[in-house]
Amino acid sequence: MSLKILTIIGARPQFIKHYPFELACRGQVNLVTVHTGQHYDEKMSAVFFDQLGMSKPDYHLATGGGNHGAQTGKMMQEIEVIVMNEKPDYVVVYGDTNSTLAGALVASKLHIPIIHIEAGLRSYNRTMPEEVNRVLTDHTATLLLCPSEVAAINLKKEGITQGVHIIGDLMKDLVIMIKEQDKLILPSIDYDYFYVTLHRPYNVDEKKRLQMVLDMLSDLEHKCIFAIHPRTRITMANFGLKQDSYPNILFIDPQPYFENLGYIAASAGLITDSGGMQKEAYWLQKQCITIRSETEWIETLEGGANHLVFDDLSQIKKMLASNTISYDNNLYGDGMAGQKIVELILQQK
Repeated sequence: MSLKILTIIGARPQFIKHYPFELACRGQVNLVTVHTGQHYDEKMSAVFFDQLGMSKPDYHLATGGGNHGAQTGKMMQEIEVIVMNEKPDYVVVYGDTNSTLAGALVASKLHIPIIHIEAGLRSYNRTMPEEVNRVLTDHTATLLLCPSEVAAINLKKEGITQGVHIIGDLMKDLVIMIKEQDKLILPSIDYDYFYVTLHRPYNVDEKKRLQMVLDMLSDLEHKCIFAIHPRTRITMANFGLKQDSYPNILFIDPQPYFENLGYIAASAGLITDSGGMQKEAYWLQKQCITIRSETEWIETLEGGANHLVFDDLSQIKKMLASNTISYDNNLYGDGMAGQKIVELILQQK
């Protein structure tokens, strides 16, 4: 295995995407993994290695916390040393986090080809740090691996046509694998509920907005089970918003991966502002309400499977009552993205 790939992970969605890629690399590629420590909560990070059986990272950095600039800069400093010592043939980055951008900038400066998995996504909202990260990463990448044709078209609009390949979505690989292996962990709940996750600053960092969201959840037909992000729990306390003031909402800790999928699968619908969970709900054929004004996963909006709501939260109750939904079983690939990526990389040498 003469080909060496250094891959950078650091946040919950990247652990999910990394595992199918790691499996596909075994026996074919020398894979060196750097965990930046961007997510340092036990339920957001270490549990993925325990549940999925992922290989422990070769390097574990402690760069979690801090403002975007400080965090990204600290990551770059440490990643640069590792890359210079390891001298990989490629650097692989996933998605759109600060870890993604830090890895891409370091590799670009050191003239090492960059493989961007989940390239071409656009929300066209530059106030989102993720949007800035993904655009900059795409414009440094050598191989741009897209989950859909729409993503490839987005790149073409920006003049990027070389090295672009549509390979599907690694997250779908894992959802299919878990369903086939019957590893979904369903909650022991005997009532109908909506599952909720929210973490984006525009939904949880302002008291009036957060109060509006909580009031909306309290008014829904079914109980809401809210897997509350550590930041949101702190924000609620700082704002004086007491959990027991919302009897229709059951607040629980962030869930490990298998349990999180189980909560979606057993729910009457998902309410979220996450990117990846919009797709997970789609593949599990559960209706999704996304509390955002835009989504990079626009294909999930087709057939009524996903709805965007932001300004008028009162629409959510009506949307959740809709049962005219259709799903495309082929959306974002056939569950073989990991294998396709490795085959494509091996063809480059």
